[in-house]
Amino acid sequence: MNLMETLFSRSPFTPLQTHMEKVADCVAKLDEVFDAFLKKDMELLLKLSDDVSDLEHSADLTKNDIRSNLPRGLFLAINRVDLLQILSFQDSIADAAEDIAILVTLKKLNPEKSFKAELKSFLEKNMSAVQSVHQIIMELERLLQTSFGGAEAKRVRQMVNDVAFLEHEADIMQKSILKKLYNMEDKLSYSSFFLWMNLLSEIASLSNLSEKLAYKISSLIETN
Repeated sequence: MNLMETLFSRSPFTPLQTHMEKVADCVAKLDEVFDAFLKKDMELLLKLSDDVSDLEHSADLTKNDIRSNLPRGLFLAINRVDLLQILSFQDSIADAAEDIAILVTLKKLNPEKSFKAELKSFLEKNMSAVQSVHQIIMELERLLQTSFGGAEAKRVRQMVNDVAFLEHEADIMQKSILKKLYNMEDKLSYSSFFLWMNLLSEIASLSNLSEKLAYKISSLIETN
């Protein structure tokens, strides 16, 4: 019996938690990436971007192991489709983190003074959403033990609401930065403006995907 088969024999959620740990590591590295970006340290930025790609690749390998070893007769409290949807959301979060790390290396973007502080806060808000949904994923074993009911389900529902609120706050922050960016449209080259737009979109996707993942867990509670 290989590692993934062993994990599945314990619980259908253990492999998901293993994968989510690696996804969270990938996202957490963005803090260092942006510190280097704001300091305009391109050499360090390139190294850290490679580090994020390595972490994303490690998460990908785990994802592939899960898919390859997913039992056809998976039972307990989750079916195959639900598990794969959760895995897909987690995978997309890691992909977004890698995209962010790559985007900041494509061109020497100047961290614009008008939204430099907001940009870091915006990233941190989106990272907080990932951290919060990570905590939800780590609660799945307890949910299973309580048959997705009782006080534990109530607590997880509140955690889901917290993720949704973080996404809402991130959305407001994004709009504020976008307004400033559009006011600078005539001062930026097309390539810089386009790159900023893509970067903001990818950062925002961290909380968007986290919210979708949280709601997926919420739907499991409601259907079990």
